[in-house]
Amino acid sequence: MADRADKARWTSPLRRRRGPDWAEQTPTWRAARPALIADTLKRASARPSGNWFVAGASREVRPGSPYGRTIGGVEVVLWRSRSGGLRAGPGACPHLGAPLRDSRVVCGTLVCHWHGLALDGSAFADWQPYPAHDDGVLVWVRLDAVGGEEPTERPILPDRPAPGSGVDAVYTAVGRCEPQDVVANRLDPWHGSWFHPYSFVDLTVVREPRGDEDEEGDAFEVDVSFRVAGRLVVPVRAEFTAPEPRTVVMRITDGEGATSVVETHATPLTAADAEQPRTAVIEAVVASSDRRGFALARAAAPVLRPLMRHTAGRLWRDDLAYAERRWELRSTGRFPG
Repeated sequence: MADRADKARWTSPLRRRRGPDWAEQTPTWRAARPALIADTLKRASARPSGNWFVAGASREVRPGSPYGRTIGGVEVVLWRSRSGGLRAGPGACPHLGAPLRDSRVVCGTLVCHWHGLALDGSAFADWQPYPAHDDGVLVWVRLDAVGGEEPTERPILPDRPAPGSGVDAVYTAVGRCEPQDVVANRLDPWHGSWFHPYSFVDLTVVREPRGDEDEEGDAFEVDVSFRVAGRLVVPVRAEFTAPEPRTVVMRITDGEGATSVVETHATPLTAADAEQPRTAVIEAVVASSDRRGFALARAAAPVLRPLMRHTAGRLWRDDLAYAERRWELRSTGRFPG
């Protein structure tokens, strides 16, 4: 009887919605005011980061293998200790400069493949380790010389669904732009149903940032339907916040998957004065649901992750074009507004 009652109460998250044809949508260009986006970006850029940068996905740093990333023009290598702890340091061997990302990890020790110099994560001559943090989804490294701020012990971490309750996937892409161009893209929700009609329907900004210094009060609130297939959509309410200069978080606050988050992290790969800047978009999707069947999704996480990365990649194919175009206009003095 209880099972029958549960089935009777079950409702599908899907809705049928035709929505207007692309050219019949209500234009959003008046609402997407350049000054509003610029002011929101300016406030986000002023928030502290503690000099922490996202280097990649936690599962990319595997035991036994080093992981390399260039951040702000600085070569960085990360690896796991014997106990699984995260270690990080300069990516050039202090002996003759070999690329440590191509070396080996033996029993938690990084061993240079040129001459066998072993690094256990502690200082060696001029080689000084970097503070590193593994939040279970992403790995971070603190580079004080690149960030130039007051350092903090830990990065600014957004709230996520409780550990073990969601399914996470991390997508990475690289564009010719600066981090601010990536963040500005995410602080323009009005482009969603115009630029991404394959993913978003009936996007409406219901609350704009109030100009607060506090990131929670400086949020966009959006009603939007995620297109699943054809006319089938999932309507939700979402909130966009910028907790630090290189991060924008979209959190579902109402509807299917409430508490799920999409964290977009913009990590500069080149130095600040580079003529051709390159930025890595490292986007973490942590999906959650209170539906009983979601346990099956967690069990199928290895199968779902490639699909989640594919969906993120489809969006970022277009959004990186937006960010790169913004940088091109800024770098040639033609930025509108």
